[in-house]
Amino acid sequence: MGIVFNFLFIFFARVVDVSLLTVRMLMIVRGKKYLAAALGFFEVTIYILALGRVMTSLDNWVNILAYSSGFAVGNIVGSVLETKMAIGTIMVRIVPKKTCDEELASELRSMGFGVTMIDGIGKNGPVCLLDTTLNRKELPVLMNYLKKTDAEAFVTISDARETKGGYITRVKKK
Repeated sequence: MGIVFNFLFIFFARVVDVSLLTVRMLMIVRGKKYLAAALGFFEVTIYILALGRVMTSLDNWVNILAYSSGFAVGNIVGSVLETKMAIGTIMVRIVPKKTCDEELASELRSMGFGVTMIDGIGKNGPVCLLDTTLNRKELPVLMNYLKKTDAEAFVTISDARETKGGYITRVKKK
């Protein structure tokens, strides 16, 4: 029973600590240094406990397997957690495939998005760029709308580390 408990302890400790590492790194990138520091405290505490169990018996391949597989699964869990949390602000640039007129921008505005229209010149002539900054949680609403109205639009998405002023609001659910 001790071998199974040890395996599970090491495995789940690694899953938790690597998940915390993933989320902590994203918090650093997003400028949330105090939250990152708190997560780091727990991450390292758990890491030391798991590593200590492995280092006391390096000839025990079961512990090494638990440690390695916990690391791998922790990366997946951390990525899923970060996606579900959807913390932060993003910038989305839309280059509609269809002709760009005020209609698309107006519809996006009526949904609660702030939109700036910019005229540009593309490979095949004039294009219209629609820029919007929104909370990451609202991205699925925008992408679903674009999928229905202009599935061939060129869309780029970038993280916005910090924003000031402008227009960001909660999107109206339809």
